[in-house]
Amino acid sequence: MGYPHTPHPRETRVLSEHFGVAEARSLDGWKKRGGYQALQQALGMEPTAIQQVVKDSGLRGRGGAGFPTGLKWSFMKLGDGKPHYLCCNADESEPGTFKDREIMRWTPHALIEGCAIGAYAIGAENCYIYIRGEFTEPLDVMERACAEARAAGIIGPNAMGSGKTVNVWVHKGAGAYICGEETALMNSIEGKRGNPRIKPPFPAVAGLFGLPTTINNVETLTAVPHILNRGAAWYKQMARPDNPKSTGTKLWSVCGNIARPGNYEVQMGFPFGEFLQDVCGGAPHGRKIKAVIPGGSSVPIITWEEAESAVMDYEGMVAANTMLGSAGCIVIDDAQSMPRQIARLARFYAHESCAQCTQCREGTAWTTKILERIVAGDGTAEDFDTLLSIADNMTGKTICVLSDSCATPVVSGLQRFRHEFEALITRTTVHAVPVLVG
Repeated sequence: MGYPHTPHPRETRVLSEHFGVAEARSLDGWKKRGGYQALQQALGMEPTAIQQVVKDSGLRGRGGAGFPTGLKWSFMKLGDGKPHYLCCNADESEPGTFKDREIMRWTPHALIEGCAIGAYAIGAENCYIYIRGEFTEPLDVMERACAEARAAGIIGPNAMGSGKTVNVWVHKGAGAYICGEETALMNSIEGKRGNPRIKPPFPAVAGLFGLPTTINNVETLTAVPHILNRGAAWYKQMARPDNPKSTGTKLWSVCGNIARPGNYEVQMGFPFGEFLQDVCGGAPHGRKIKAVIPGGSSVPIITWEEAESAVMDYEGMVAANTMLGSAGCIVIDDAQSMPRQIARLARFYAHESCAQCTQCREGTAWTTKILERIVAGDGTAEDFDTLLSIADNMTGKTICVLSDSCATPVVSGLQRFRHEFEALITRTTVHAVPVLVG
């Protein structure tokens, strides 16, 4: 079992407080730490009152979109006579992101508690936690925890003696990136091919099994018990004084060319430059950070100069010309070739495209071929216009955003590091990069 790093004193540990504590994984260990008090409280409240507390806290979706969670829950029409569903998206396939995995490994009951509260708040009796197939240890941990909670009467019929039914089930995915998209995830649970659906209708109207459904991320749901226990005001005060739109703490997965990779939890609004240099130790071996992808591989690449002055919240990242996304931070130092890194990302998206939309199926494949040709030293000056034209036709024109996700690092990479591409084409590059194979 891998253990997390020693916490940095500048972290604000709320969700990650018990990472690395083996006892916290069991039901008894979790209850010793205050577990399930929030669910007990929630089951005595009206669902709309829970929604209002979450709205007041300012909690926003941590999976990437950043949509206000309480508002999303309020879209579910309570008392409509239809079964409702909650889906917890634990697919976490975005390159660079591995925070949800740690929540499930170390605090499985925290997620179950958040799922049970969320389900009750939207009028659902069943919640499915959709876990990607490669997450073998989190799958085992979550299944054991669900069995413990069910045997103890915490979930199931008459949950915690409340007379209310709240079930939480684990569903194993098959390891497809596209199933992290909410409608593809629902198709997968239904036993169908994991292809995204055209919207509208949106899931709150016709989701899982054609019935009203809400989809939330692991980190989002795990934050809910803390909000109920400590109040919306406590959560909301963890924000920049001049930006009340981004509240609470955020888990950041940091990987790539960084001295201390791992998961870190900081308050919204933390200085990004200090985070990378002080908390994460900067680039290793005396090298310098050249580029950063802050929010998972599908957000724009920024330079170190842009990252150094950025702040770590939704609005701060937009101001730095990128996005917070899933906060899967990939650091690239000055020993790396940007064209080669971008070509690797494009190959990933070409491999993971479900091929449902022509722009995505053809665009990701052709983008990869051209980038790999450039990396091999066989590119031409016309390739730049071709790549940008393909990217334009891939953006905003498909059922889901996988196509956009492939185009984004290409466009942002060409904007900021075009000289590296040009050097490869004119054969003046200093990077000896091999052809990508596979």
